[in-house]
Order: sequence, then structure tokens, then C-alpha cells
Amino acid sequence: MRLVWPATEFLPGYVNALERGWSPDNRRPEAAREELVQIAGNAAGFIGEQVDRAGKGPPIILPDGRSVPRLPGYHQWIWDGEFCGVMNFRWQPGTTDLPPTCLGHIGYSVVPWKQRRGYATRGLALLLANAKHEELPFVELVTDVVNTASQKVIEANGGTVYERFFKPENYGGAESFRYRIKL
Repeated sequence: MRLVWPATEFLPGYVNALERGWSPDNRRPEAAREELVQIAGNAAGFIGEQVDRAGKGPPIILPDGRSVPRLPGYHQWIWDGEFCGVMNFRWQPGTTDLPPTCLGHIGYSVVPWKQRRGYATRGLALLLANAKHEELPFVELVTDVVNTASQKVIEANGGTVYERFFKPENYGGAESFRYRIKL
């Protein structure tokens, strides 16, 4: 298992996952359909937006439908010979702070048919190695209190609970943990 930069050669696997019902945004299942439309209209443009270190891409659509400016960031795809999921990293240059519309620096999702193989744990470790280049002292990740699988992934990578809180209502309002991982 490795992380790959989004590229045309890997795109059919990504499309297949979307067509099978996986969504890269667990808060917005309709994101899968939206991405399929975007890929069909401009596959090269979609690939290009996956790595946006300047944050110049289109706005981010929040779960409540509002749009907010994109942060600098990038996606990497989990690959084991076929598409397995996505890791994403976003930040604000020069600070560890994130806007209130972004709950954490890192998010990830593994397609259901590849879960329980350690891919999220290994993918996070690989992403953290890349994240060190952004010169942040730590990154924050958020997971629901009931999501023990994600907690195990984060803790296996050195994460410690920094805060217990309730997400804003537009993010579901769930009781959650905010973890920090030192870089």
C-alpha cells in the first residue's frame, strides 16, 4: 500500500469507487455525484485541483450548503494496485490555526471494501511524513467519540486527545475528540 498523487492513470479506480457509492466527503454523500459530473466534464481539471498548495481552487461546499474559500492543501490517493481511499491535508500558511469552517488539518476515507486492512493507519503515517514539509509543529484531526476505528488510526500515529467538544450543528453536532499529532 502506498500513497499516490492523483493522476490520470489512477483516475479510473477513483471513478469506480464513486460509482460504487463511496464518497470522499462523509458529511456530504452527494459529493460523489458532483465529482463524477466534474470528472466527466473536465478530468484533467479535476486532477489538477487535487493538489492546490496555494488554495486558489474553487470554494469548499460545507454540509449546510454554504461555500467558503479553499485552504491550501492536497489530496493523495491510497493505492494497493487499485484505488483504496483518500488522504487529505490542508493548512493556513504561517499558523497552526484553522478557520472555524475547517475542523482539522487532515481527513481521510477508505472505501468500504478495503477497510480493516490497516490502510488508514499506514496512509496517515505516510501523509504525516509529507506534512512535516509545511513546517507545522503539529496537526489536528477530529473524529466523533463513537468512531473508535478512527481513534485507533490516529492514536497508532501518535495522536493524543487535545479537546472533547461538540461539533457545530452544520457538521452534525456530534460529540467529538480533537487530536493533536506532533510533527
